[in-house]
Amino acid sequence: MIGTTGPYDLAVIGAGPAGLAAAVTAADSGLCVALIDASERPGGQYFRHAAPGLAPQGTPVRHKRATFAAWSARLAAHVRGGRITHLPRRHVWTAEGGGGQAAVPERWTLRHVPVDSAPAAPTPAAPAPADGTRVTTARFLLLATGAYERQLPFPGWTLPGVVAAGGAQAILKDSGALPGRRIVVAGSGPLLPAVAVSLAEAGADIPVLAEAASYTGYAFRPGVLARNPAKAVEGARLAADLLRFRIRPRTRSAVVRAHGTDRVEAVTLATLDRDWRPVAGTEVRIACDALAVGHGLVPQLELAVALGCALRTAPDGTPAVEVDDQQRTDIAGLWAAGEPTGVGGVELALLEGRSAARSVAAAFHGSERGARARAATARRRRFADLMATVHRPGAHWPQWVTEDTEVCRCEEVTAHDLCQAHELGARDVRSAKLLTRAGMGWCQGRLCETAVTCLAAGGDGSAPLVPARRPLSCPVSLQDLADSAPAVDAGPTATPGASAL
Repeated sequence: MIGTTGPYDLAVIGAGPAGLAAAVTAADSGLCVALIDASERPGGQYFRHAAPGLAPQGTPVRHKRATFAAWSARLAAHVRGGRITHLPRRHVWTAEGGGGQAAVPERWTLRHVPVDSAPAAPTPAAPAPADGTRVTTARFLLLATGAYERQLPFPGWTLPGVVAAGGAQAILKDSGALPGRRIVVAGSGPLLPAVAVSLAEAGADIPVLAEAASYTGYAFRPGVLARNPAKAVEGARLAADLLRFRIRPRTRSAVVRAHGTDRVEAVTLATLDRDWRPVAGTEVRIACDALAVGHGLVPQLELAVALGCALRTAPDGTPAVEVDDQQRTDIAGLWAAGEPTGVGGVELALLEGRSAARSVAAAFHGSERGARARAATARRRRFADLMATVHRPGAHWPQWVTEDTEVCRCEEVTAHDLCQAHELGARDVRSAKLLTRAGMGWCQGRLCETAVTCLAAGGDGSAPLVPARRPLSCPVSLQDLADSAPAVDAGPTATPGASAL
């Protein structure tokens, strides 16, 4: 069991770029930090790195290894010094404030369970975590829970060989494996060119990169581009890489059907109008043995919604946590950083993580923060909002869907089922769920939430997402619920260790 010495100064949920930067920066300021994450190693999806012994040497995956190495080294130093306790492979399933006045919680109480029943392989620096529910308490709480990929269904999207675009890149980073050899990359968002280049570098043939939006949308905000020159350079570099690998970008195009029996064998591309309505007569069939498809990211907000955080609607219709210029939510003692505040990429996540940690440290020490870091964060956020505007799904993308298309894969709910529910009065996700079980499977709606929302709204593909409020943020066994009053994790005087670096 872990000790019972008392609460941490700060608990950070999520060890991606934002959480990693926040934990290290807070520890630099003298705070004692608990860093809780579902992955075995820190870094999130962007800084994802291969498991030891799995990926062949020299696997050409494009991500900023040097940046991660620097943050990783600082994290390891703080872990050894006892300023950070890293708790890997743990899902936080509930969080609550208590012990103080209603408006100002004296501490936060987090309950978390192992990611799965198989414990992480122990290392000299990190023994395998104990099974079952654990409790961690902290004076302040920071949510850096990341995001998941948005999927828009179409006929054939459940075929083997059809994978999420980000998922294809994650597998490549993890093990050097490819989902196929001739891979169509499709969807919308700034992630797609990077995915296509990564797959091509690893030896895949990419016959086409289909982007449902148009990159010309960036030209309408030249001021935002001018204030973010690094993004323009990054875009030019990706364009050069696409040319080098002879990857043909095709804008205003989408995969509207995947073909195959045992796995995907070909896809049909169609040209889209400005509202993402397929244009008749433009269909073209492309042979492939894999399809990597995704339409941007959706902030992961289960804990934020359960805690009652105020939300805003981002320009792409996704919900995000409303924060001030110091990353503070409207709940006292609670901060948020990274993708939960609106998807914006790794540089913005790192900035927000540092900004949030400095704000926490200022609150802890009773001091004030400067405005320089806040200005840089605001500049990056404006560019993130521009990306969200350019790549927002059009109102008529549901025209890709046929009646027998499965929308909720976990519960095998079709578009026809959801249309019937709409006719019976289901106008929102909750009502559709009650009538069809859509979103009640293992993924809890992460794959189908966008589509269910739009179909429940009568086929309005631009309907904004309204996240459901759940008492549990992830699946929890009845045994874990029964055992949900365990000993409290070690706090500031804990024995240094507990990291999976």
